[in-house]
Amino acid sequence: MSGWFGFALAYAAFLLSHAIPMRPRVKARLASAFGQRGYLIGYVAVSVALLAWLIHAANNAPYVPLWSYAPWQRWVPNLAMPVVCLLVAFALGAPNPLSFGGARLQDFDPDRPGIAGVTRHPILWALALWAGAHLVPNGDLAHAILFAGFVIMALSGMRAIDRRNRRRLGEAEWARLTARTSAVPLSSLIGGRWRPRGMPDLRRIAIAVVVWAALLALHGPIIGVSPLP
Repeated sequence: MSGWFGFALAYAAFLLSHAIPMRPRVKARLASAFGQRGYLIGYVAVSVALLAWLIHAANNAPYVPLWSYAPWQRWVPNLAMPVVCLLVAFALGAPNPLSFGGARLQDFDPDRPGIAGVTRHPILWALALWAGAHLVPNGDLAHAILFAGFVIMALSGMRAIDRRNRRRLGEAEWARLTARTSAVPLSSLIGGRWRPRGMPDLRRIAIAVVVWAALLALHGPIIGVSPLP
């Protein structure tokens, strides 16, 4: 299915797949049925599949140019994607009860928050950075709607999660858990509220490098466009 209808259908399916499973009652039931790890694996698998469909639908939507392409624009996603891969690699499965993607929540130490010290929403910042960087070299209407929508969804998602957690935890517990974290990346480091301790996890760095290299190699065959400048 192609054209604007196919694009709208794919976009609606993607948004619903994120809005419905993240509702507290639905999430609790799914986590109870499949376990926290099973829920997370299923959520990620469905998200990736629907994202692939959405990108394919955007590629097949009518081309309506908004701004001209210039070769330098490809540098933007190429510089952003290593950071995106690092954020995801350090976030998935790490103790973080303050946002999506965390696991082993009972192991979270507010005094040593790990990736939450960089930002308590690393997955959502990775999504926003990925989308914003890819918006630059894709100056047609369909891709502008696609990537700008992801940026808006990620940024609004951070605010919604913070509001929900603050209400759920209460002011005192919220203040205790978030004392050395920040919504804006590195704000807690710049403000002196958090300092990294010890060496970074080399295994997660290696995973980020492998994923980045795989995305770089597969972008052309799968998306149909070389990502290299």
